[in-house]
Amino acid sequence: MIMVEKFLAGSAALFGDPITIAIFVFGVIGGMLFGAIPGVSMLTLAAILLPFTADLDPAQGVMLFAVIYCTGTYGGAITAILFNIPGAPENAPTAFDGYPMTRQGKSGKAVGAAVLCSAIGGVASALVMRAATEPLANWAIRNIGPPEIFALVFFGLAVASSVGGRTIWKGWMSVLLGLLIATIGQDPVGGINRYNFGYTDLAAGIAFVPAILGFFAVSEIFVQAEKKATGQYDAPKVGMSFPSVLELWAHKFAVVRSILVGFFCGILPGIGATLAAFMGYGEAVRWSKNKEEFGKGKLEGVISSETANNAATGAAMIPLLALGLPGGALTAMMVAVFQMHDLEPGPLVFYNSPELIWIVFAAMFYANLSILFIGLLETKTILYLLKIPFQFLAPLILLLATIGAYISRGLVLDVMVMFGAGIIGFLLRRTGYSIPGIVLGLILGKIGEQNFAQGMQMVHYDPVTYFSRPICTILIIAGALTLAAGIYRAFSTPK
Repeated sequence: MIMVEKFLAGSAALFGDPITIAIFVFGVIGGMLFGAIPGVSMLTLAAILLPFTADLDPAQGVMLFAVIYCTGTYGGAITAILFNIPGAPENAPTAFDGYPMTRQGKSGKAVGAAVLCSAIGGVASALVMRAATEPLANWAIRNIGPPEIFALVFFGLAVASSVGGRTIWKGWMSVLLGLLIATIGQDPVGGINRYNFGYTDLAAGIAFVPAILGFFAVSEIFVQAEKKATGQYDAPKVGMSFPSVLELWAHKFAVVRSILVGFFCGILPGIGATLAAFMGYGEAVRWSKNKEEFGKGKLEGVISSETANNAATGAAMIPLLALGLPGGALTAMMVAVFQMHDLEPGPLVFYNSPELIWIVFAAMFYANLSILFIGLLETKTILYLLKIPFQFLAPLILLLATIGAYISRGLVLDVMVMFGAGIIGFLLRRTGYSIPGIVLGLILGKIGEQNFAQGMQMVHYDPVTYFSRPICTILIIAGALTLAAGIYRAFSTPK
């Protein structure tokens, strides 16, 4: 009852002031819009707003960023499903099956599932966040370190390497290519430049946004342009039917599993929603009896990805509020909001500013509910974009993708990377390689390498010591068994 009373008090504080209400609504709509624009993500909006939070009350400033985090994570799912353009890296797995569903005339079902499951994942995460903040954060800090995060990445790569490739060998080659691309930049231990070919701008590595735009959006434009030129183009069908209650109920276990995966990934400092989305999708593949259907328009792929990445939003607040450790890029900006108001996130904030905690908790709960209502209202309007003829839509997508690639860092090099990735992606798709595998290797490769290097330093460069850590051992063995099962299936499948 005490928690209910505090939640009602936080809700009253949130909706009792017109200015706070206006800030909340602005965060909801702004997060959705910026999340849906490729390259101009919720981080862009947050960076723009950061200086202005100094004039707000501490609770209003933190609440604004929390709301943007929730709705921005969902926003990128729309363009991922309709145009194969993930609004952010955490929406990339949504495109794996969401866009094929659009090509099949099931865009309404895909978007409807994304709206509903984003709301479910986010609300579930917000509900657990307040009760579990302190105990879960303390457990993660005591038990999860770089070796465990590396093992988690290894397991995720092993599972997802079977997605999207024409054969398991091509799936693995795709992941390895993504890992190779991820090595461009600086060595995480010695800071030595590698594979940058003399370009200083490549010292920071290949940026995620241009690569994702190239592999998904630009390569898709090339594929459809080829079909248009050869008379094989089939315009996407506008599907207005939403998933039925029975269809969603059939995936109840996938929803629960993805909530758990998203919450687990969210409480790991520095990981956040991107790994959650890939892990949620990977677990859906691993537990499915029809693995070959993923990547071809399977509703469970959209459900798992969008549930997991939104479930990570509330969880990412746990290390921030309980221990002062940001769980991702946006929560790192929230640390600056605290500091602007002479506050330090961590255990003391529960005693010094308890009202702030409950306003943020209430705001995240209602922001995730708003995804359900606002998302459903805007969906039918957005779906009509599919009726735009390809010869008009393709240049518009290329223009937006180019702007998105350039604006993230202001480098012409990123635009070149985007078109280079588009050409490579186009050629690889024609020969049966997996674009999701490449993107997975690129994104998770950097996380995995950095944590492997830090983990090796922790164990004094003795790999055997990794297996003295139970969680690390379980994940590595599970990944090895997954690879062995893939090899067995590859050799046992009739040619």
